[in-house]
Amino acid sequence: MTDSRTSRFLQQWRLYLVLFAMLLCVIAIGWKVSALHILERDFLQGQGDARTIRTVPLVANRGLITDRNGEPLAVSTPVQSIWVNPSEIADNRQAILRLADQLELQGEVLANNIEKNSGKEFLYIKRRLPPADANRILALDIDGVYAQQEYQRFYPQGEAAAHLVGFSNVDDIGQEGLELTYDDWLRGVPGRRQVMKDRRGHIIEELNTIETAQPGKSLELSIDFRLQNIAYRELKEEFITRRAKAASVVVLDVETGEVLAMANQPSYNPHNKSNMTDFSVLRNRAITDVFEPGSTAKAFTIAAALESGLYTPDTIVETSPGWMMIGVDEVKDLFDYGTLTVAKVITKSSNIGSTKIALQIGAEPIRDVLERVGFGQVTGTGFPGERSGVLPNLRRWSRIEIATLSYGYGLSTSALQLAQAYSVIADGGVRKPVSLLKLDQTAVSELPRERVLSESISREVLDMLSTVVDPSRGGSVVEANVPFYSVAGKTGTAHVVGEFGYEEYLHNSLFVGLAPATDPKIVVVVVVNEPKGEEHYGGQVAAPVFSRIASGAMRILKIAPDKIPADQTMELSSL
Repeated sequence: MTDSRTSRFLQQWRLYLVLFAMLLCVIAIGWKVSALHILERDFLQGQGDARTIRTVPLVANRGLITDRNGEPLAVSTPVQSIWVNPSEIADNRQAILRLADQLELQGEVLANNIEKNSGKEFLYIKRRLPPADANRILALDIDGVYAQQEYQRFYPQGEAAAHLVGFSNVDDIGQEGLELTYDDWLRGVPGRRQVMKDRRGHIIEELNTIETAQPGKSLELSIDFRLQNIAYRELKEEFITRRAKAASVVVLDVETGEVLAMANQPSYNPHNKSNMTDFSVLRNRAITDVFEPGSTAKAFTIAAALESGLYTPDTIVETSPGWMMIGVDEVKDLFDYGTLTVAKVITKSSNIGSTKIALQIGAEPIRDVLERVGFGQVTGTGFPGERSGVLPNLRRWSRIEIATLSYGYGLSTSALQLAQAYSVIADGGVRKPVSLLKLDQTAVSELPRERVLSESISREVLDMLSTVVDPSRGGSVVEANVPFYSVAGKTGTAHVVGEFGYEEYLHNSLFVGLAPATDPKIVVVVVVNEPKGEEHYGGQVAAPVFSRIASGAMRILKIAPDKIPADQTMELSSL
């Protein structure tokens, strides 16, 4: 009986103990649930959100680059970049190989790269895919594979404006040209937004924008792409025909100092630089490369002579027999021009004439004029790599140094700098800054204008330059003429400096032209470096390029003809 009671007691005790233990568990669970809902609610919600809500960057659109008429030269288009989380995909080799196949990558290389970065959470696989291609990759439903929106730079005009516009890299940072110069201006400010993602990292809901992305500012260039395209096409044709080493052209607006066109050869495709081996093609030679200007400098020698008061356009200079010795050095002309006026020294491009003038007035007046019109100084465009050239400043000038300075040796200049210098003559002796950006009316009216030559001397030099292309006035450079327009200009042919001095058979061929000569609106500089073949003079090689470019410019800029033949004038008046 006692044993029976004891057994029942033990059974009841065990039941109560179990019930008590269960009660304790219920209390503990209830307490924990209450704690989670009340005491740790904010913490748990934050942890949950961290696994579903993400802060992602808002990519800023890079600013648009256009020509002066709004024609796009550089635009940004949305693209997708594929990236992986190596820690999620490293062990799935089959998926990696499938991913590589779809992206046209080498599977083993991709697998090794992911394995090498297995400790990271972010690794780009392929950048800048079209959205449709990126969606196709995401549709493979591979864990650890994601896409990120970016922008890719596109250059609608390709090679024609490549040297001026430049390009940006894969991270949308300017690397060359105006893309580099104005990178801070063009580059936008990224924003941030909150999104909800699923377990695969796909955005399923946009929650809110934390910081709005600020797009980059647009940039309006001074060039007219219609004229730019003509300049590029004509320069390229001559470059190929002459089998030249390089070539450059600059078209400058006389009134505003704006660059209306600037092209170089060889050029490059800004969309495909992966196989590039010769990086010299990236240089904007019109700004970064310098050369001796040769006879194009004679216009400023003559300007200095007129300023001295010792010479007028009609002053006689004896150039016979077509050569002269200065110590052991010989100065010679192409022909024996005999007795010339100062004006004819320009017309015939006489080295003897300019030398005799220079020896009488000295080097300093010539150097002073060259400095005033801009030689030896940067033009102030801010273009990366712009060079100032060299304008010597000697304590004592030897006679041969004075002579060579007078016809463009012993100094160096760029094509843009030479264009600026001639714009002084074209604009009545006024020097102004050069601009690669379009100037509005206010900016034009506020341009710093410095008179560096008298208007009378500028007009006299301009008239002399007009004789160079006019057969009726003794000129021979008929290749530079433009139908229905008067032209002023000057040729230049300069030997190229080699390893052991000047190369006998290597030349730079130049022509600087102003049109219309009666009231110049544009200055065009054409430089062809080391043309091959029998023809190498500036009048033969560079002048025809000027003619074709200037003819197009007159049409595009709607400049009225000033040289219509009398018979055609009568025909027009009778209509």
